[in-house]
Amino acid sequence: MRPVDALIDHLKSEVARGKTHVLLDEEAREGLRELFIKSREAAKSSTATSKLSKQAPTAAASPAMLRLKTTATNTATSMPENMPLLKVHGETREESLESLRQQAENWAPVKALGSLRSTMVFGSGSPHARLMLVGEAPGHEEERRREPFVGPAGRKLDDILKAMDLSRQDVYISNILKFRPLAPRQTINNRTPTPEEIASCLPFVLKEIEIVKPDCIIALGVTAAVGLLKLQSSVESMREQWHSLDGIPTRVTYHPSYLLQSEANNDIKRKLWEDMLAVMDKLGLPISDKQRGFFLTK
Repeated sequence: MRPVDALIDHLKSEVARGKTHVLLDEEAREGLRELFIKSREAAKSSTATSKLSKQAPTAAASPAMLRLKTTATNTATSMPENMPLLKVHGETREESLESLRQQAENWAPVKALGSLRSTMVFGSGSPHARLMLVGEAPGHEEERRREPFVGPAGRKLDDILKAMDLSRQDVYISNILKFRPLAPRQTINNRTPTPEEIASCLPFVLKEIEIVKPDCIIALGVTAAVGLLKLQSSVESMREQWHSLDGIPTRVTYHPSYLLQSEANNDIKRKLWEDMLAVMDKLGLPISDKQRGFFLTK
């Protein structure tokens, strides 16, 4: 993979988590200047590279904060026609989920891609939950512990659930992808899943939804929303409204990792919380005046 491809993957990952800015130090700005100069020189002999050079940031227009596009970069995913069928066994939801988990461990479409790591991270929580939350993909900590949302973003999600008077035992938590995407020189770094990778795992999260039968679903971040709802847009444009996934009310909101970023001020926190209030209202959960007032300007 070229260095520029790794950069693009990283920026897509940041966009998927709701981030709209990237802080650039002088060394990073100098690197972008060099890339621009090289692309401009190549443009003299190639029309194709000329188009690329127009997209590169110029030396005069390289501010400390580089604005990113907030439009989703993922394309809507659909399962290939030759996708093998899942055969779930079990008389209870617990047994059915265990049957599904065992199939996910050695799912041939995933192995055929060769772009995902080998450790499977399945969903967790109550098989009888009324609320299901779906995120993007396992990260370093999730892969290590084989449980979704247990890293920093997971702890933030715990805080959100606690504010809703809920816990992990009350909900079901999963990811659109069951395996962590491979990345160059990978340690704790992650990247956004490709449409092909999402399609390879999509049967599992859809079957989880079918087994759990939640009354409401929350799509955390643009990757989960695109994968589940086949919409191609930004979180900002998809939130504040109800979508339907096979008749189940589905709400799109920011990924908890966005709240960990410095740009996630009280305004962003309030927007995410308003989505949670809408979910609580949809489920008929009690909402106190204190909960309604979270993150409001005093």
